[in-house]
Amino acid sequence: MPKAYLLLMLAVMAEGVGTTSLQASQQFTKLWPSIGVVLGFGTAFYLMMLVLQYLPLGITYAIWSGLGICLTAFLAWVIYQQKLDLPAMLGMGMIIAGIVIINLFSNTASH
Repeated sequence: MPKAYLLLMLAVMAEGVGTTSLQASQQFTKLWPSIGVVLGFGTAFYLMMLVLQYLPLGITYAIWSGLGICLTAFLAWVIYQQKLDLPAMLGMGMIIAGIVIINLFSNTASH
């Protein structure tokens, strides 16, 4: 099971790279950020495919999308100086709390 979560965290990071590169690509008019989009999302989906050998789809996607939202918002704040207000931070805190609850208390987090 730890291997699945390691792969899932790598998938989340790859998705963060892909999404952050998407803005930098300026609608695919910049070469290197465009390559970052393709490599980031390609890697993320490949790793997700591997994770699905160990974890159910719904749980995998919930964790991947939830952490992806938080990571992307953080990267946008750091790289693009996009502001996060209190409701946005509270909402992302609830997303993380939901992921923790799933992993600590749900029996569906394993095949």
